[in-house]
Amino acid sequence: MTVWNAGTNMPGTGQAWIRPPKEAIHLTSTLPTTSTPTKFQVAAPAPVASALKPTTIDEYVAAPTEPLASVVRLLRDKFDLGLPETSTELWHGHPVWLEDDLPVAGFKAYPTFVTVLFWRGQAITDDSGKLNASGSAEMSEYKLKSVDDFDEALFDSWLQQVRELEAA
Repeated sequence: MTVWNAGTNMPGTGQAWIRPPKEAIHLTSTLPTTSTPTKFQVAAPAPVASALKPTTIDEYVAAPTEPLASVVRLLRDKFDLGLPETSTELWHGHPVWLEDDLPVAGFKAYPTFVTVLFWRGQAITDDSGKLNASGSAEMSEYKLKSVDDFDEALFDSWLQQVRELEAA
């Protein structure tokens, strides 16, 4: 229905348009309850378990589903065995192995892959071409979508080089 008002001119008509009153938008976390939802009411999202941030490496490793669950368990074991002189912690929300409180390696799980991180990775000799320069400084990364992407001999050689770099 069109409502006109003579107070303000509408271009070319000599009449003004009256806008219908605006509905109030509630800026609280609780929406008003009515039997009929208005166009501004939105159903509250269901809680999502993945939205909860892990507070320990055990919680982090337990969070992904397959096939990434197998990848993060494998990486944790390989880093723990391959970097025995390091400490571990959740650093910026993902597992990191540290030497004298400086990160040397870690991994981060995403929805479809896991990124392996080596902080001095650009100093690692990698004839396979699988390590990619990442970010700033000397960091390199390697992405895994499943344990089938994991080359144990190659990974062990990278860890050996990380140990040598940190000992130098």
